Amino acid sequence: MTQESFRALHEGPGAFVIPNPWDIGSARLLAHLGFKALATTSAGYAFSRGMADGAVSFHEMIAHCRELVTASDLPVSADLENGKGDSPESAAETVFAAAKVGLSGCSIEDFSGDPANPIYDFQLAVERVSAAAEAARALDRDFVFTARAENLLRGVNDLDDTIRRLQAFERAGADVLYAPGIGDMETVRTICSSVSRPVNVLAQKHFTLAELSEAGVRRVSLGSKLTTAVYGALRSAASEIIDKGTFGFVAGEMPFGELQQLFSAAR
Repeated sequence: MTQESFRALHEGPGAFVIPNPWDIGSARLLAHLGFKALATTSAGYAFSRGMADGAVSFHEMIAHCRELVTASDLPVSADLENGKGDSPESAAETVFAAAKVGLSGCSIEDFSGDPANPIYDFQLAVERVSAAAEAARALDRDFVFTARAENLLRGVNDLDDTIRRLQAFERAGADVLYAPGIGDMETVRTICSSVSRPVNVLAQKHFTLAELSEAGVRRVSLGSKLTTAVYGALRSAASEIIDKGTFGFVAGEMPFGELQQLFSAAR
């Protein structure tokens, strides 16, 4: 799939799902199952390394992104948290670093990681998005840049400020807008109707793809949910062994032969 085809996925009709693998094997499996694009997960990758979300260095995350880009022929967009640093210049450098390893897009967020001031000041957040968008346009190929407003995910229950930020990010040149942490369809509709660029929504167990498409969403990501689902299955299996001394969990396994065939055929 070409870079331009990745952008075209955001143009509808309806929403598409961009799942978030955490390693090469999960990326190849998801590509094999028929998804049209992939996205990294900062939390999922951190957990796979035995680390907390936010503890992976930018250098290590970019190296991980390079691995996922080479895992399949699908376009990959990266969750790069707040990027290389706090300044607008570092936001631009983040985009250049992402493009250099072959990513088709990336996101940066307005969550600073500073407990004392977790959400960047509005003006700084907009300047960071503007610099990143300008860097994306300066590339010699298409690159889909996503701007994230983190209020709702970080315990700042301020929808008005979230929308204000998304609208400013749109004016600053972001290609896709994303406010993770939305929990109800009314808020989804409100956000989608407040902007004109494609909106990404983080999947929730009570959402359906049809409902999200009807509400105006163009991309649905899974964040760390596939990773946590796998860890949940692992915990359940281990608990069965420890508590019951049984092995019924194997009934839900993906057959060894299928995985062997899939990964033997992988380039």
